[in-house]
Amino acid sequence: MSSPKIETLLQELLALLRTQKLTVGFAESCTGGLLSATLTALSGVSDVFKGSVVSYSNSVKIEVLGVEESVLAKEGAVSEEVARQMAQGTRKQLKVDVSVAITGIAGPTGGTPHKPIGTVCFALAGPWLAESSIQKHFSGERKEVQEQSVRFAVEYLISKLKV
Repeated sequence: MSSPKIETLLQELLALLRTQKLTVGFAESCTGGLLSATLTALSGVSDVFKGSVVSYSNSVKIEVLGVEESVLAKEGAVSEEVARQMAQGTRKQLKVDVSVAITGIAGPTGGTPHKPIGTVCFALAGPWLAESSIQKHFSGERKEVQEQSVRFAVEYLISKLKV
């Protein structure tokens, strides 16, 4: 059995957001705006999608999203705590109900034995999502890691909105 197309998942996400009267925003690092681009490829999303912050550099994570410099120094940019702070900062900066943050190592360089290429952390923030985060590992080339990250982020948010 094949998994649903990303467009089908996005339609499900949009329906859940609309039914629950929620707005959403994203903080993207390793995906470089791909989640936002994938969602906005669909017409009529402006009623729920407010925008995104592509926080590729640590300085943007700190200065725009309010990620604590000490946490970045201790945990590294690819950590659940940084993802949580990115999600919380996005929610605050974009004034959205829920936010999704993605930070990871898409490759082909940047991996370490402790955090290999394909390591990606996700977090959600919202009235009931404040501490929701997870780390995943994806395989493949850079583009494949980014695409898998986008798909997982959508599935992750859908799963939490269905609770």
